[in-house]
Amino acid sequence: MLLALAEFLSQYHRGFTVFQYLTLRSILGVVTALIIALVVGPAMIRRLTVQKIGQQIRADGPESHLSKAGTPTMGGALILVAVTVATLLWSDLGNRFVWIVLLTTLAFGAVGGWDDYLKLRYGNSRGLSARSKLAWQSLFAVIAGAVILVTAQSPVETTFYVPVFKDVAIHLGWWLFIPLVWLVVVGASNAVNLTDGLDGLAIMPAVLVAGALGVFAYAAGHAVFADYLGIPAVPGVGELVVFSAALVGAGLGFLWFNAYPAQVFMGDVGALALGAALGMLAILTRQELVLLVMGGIFVIETVSVILQVASYKLTGRRMFRMAPIHHHFELKGWPEPRVIVRFWILTVVFVLIGLATLKIR
Repeated sequence: MLLALAEFLSQYHRGFTVFQYLTLRSILGVVTALIIALVVGPAMIRRLTVQKIGQQIRADGPESHLSKAGTPTMGGALILVAVTVATLLWSDLGNRFVWIVLLTTLAFGAVGGWDDYLKLRYGNSRGLSARSKLAWQSLFAVIAGAVILVTAQSPVETTFYVPVFKDVAIHLGWWLFIPLVWLVVVGASNAVNLTDGLDGLAIMPAVLVAGALGVFAYAAGHAVFADYLGIPAVPGVGELVVFSAALVGAGLGFLWFNAYPAQVFMGDVGALALGAALGMLAILTRQELVLLVMGGIFVIETVSVILQVASYKLTGRRMFRMAPIHHHFELKGWPEPRVIVRFWILTVVFVLIGLATLKIR
């Protein structure tokens, strides 16, 4: 929006051409989203409190969480507002990648918002049935995949690349590409949702991964950098740096209120949307496997749930004291802040490993 205005004004003053630079607009995106989150946050929290939109706590969860009952939830809406406004202000709105990732994020946010609403309406922690939630997530993921296929301007956009091995590339038809999009986007969405169980636990890893994917987007959108680094070059995908930056700013702004002890919880409206955003960024930059590495904490949390369920069904015994695994460490006696910070530290390591693949090709 403001980019178009700057381009118009550049006819009268060359100084406005500075807004064509992605780096500047990314910085402005971070700052804009951060300011929106910090300014709107207190009012939103007060509104949620007045409306008694409070968190429903699992009856079988750790006893230390019982005191959190009633804490305002659906705070993820704050993230969506900040990201949307910052992206619309500083992105090139003629870029199809921006619309694909933004609309997919908002669609998954809508699913999460409906889930949160049902939890509040019926006063329990169940919300949408697992089948209904997966159905809606699948629908939006398939639509996003189909749009990418139809609008693709080069085979690169639908080719599967293996990091480290720069010559390994698998050309996917629609019958493989659509399932890949579904797996990455729906999987990432639910993985972030499973991780969102402690104050600030999910948002900081999401911020770190979003920032790193922004680096990949910038490199993939720059033909010279992409060639030097040996990564797939995708013309136009560099514009996603602005979206990634907005996600970082909004996430940090939300963390201001979500840090232990949390004043507000993200809710499914934020968790499902964040995961979908990360998944779409990975798909559009052709870095699905790198997302698997950088989002290691999300993967570990998800695998812990799968192993717990499988172990109980097959042997009648639980592998962990409680799943997801962050609850296991809580029940072992780790204070909540210790679990959170250590998971953050692990995420930094995973993200650095993912970034290292930029040159190890």
